[in-house]
Amino acid sequence: MIRIAPGVFLDEHALHWQFIRASGPGGQNVNKVATAVQLRFNVRDDRSLPEEVRERLLRQQGHRLTQEGELLIEAKRFRSQERNRQDAQNRLVALILQATIRPKQRIATRPTRASKQKRLEQKRQRSDIKRTRRDVSGGN
Repeated sequence: MIRIAPGVFLDEHALHWQFIRASGPGGQNVNKVATAVQLRFNVRDDRSLPEEVRERLLRQQGHRLTQEGELLIEAKRFRSQERNRQDAQNRLVALILQATIRPKQRIATRPTRASKQKRLEQKRQRSDIKRTRRDVSGGN
């Protein structure tokens, strides 16, 4: 179990790791060793996260989800497989931690009389400025 926040845990068995060859610098090491990591976490089917956190995660990270509802994280920043694995897991924990934060409820407010008058006065001033820019000669 990976502890994310108080009351929010992630089951390690729900994480699926795949190791692939990374591109970029590294010499012959790049051609031989699969150091890059793909972390897949099925958000839709996972039951270890609280329901509201799961829903927010689906909403916030919808662009990263596959058709099957898996959150896909690729880590290839480091030259070692273990550091990339830790990087991918840290990024997943950060995304879930972000989803644990409840958005503040908006309190509906109405504009004050003074703010309405100020807005209308600014519109009048802007209108006057534009009116003075018009061509007075009547056409050409």
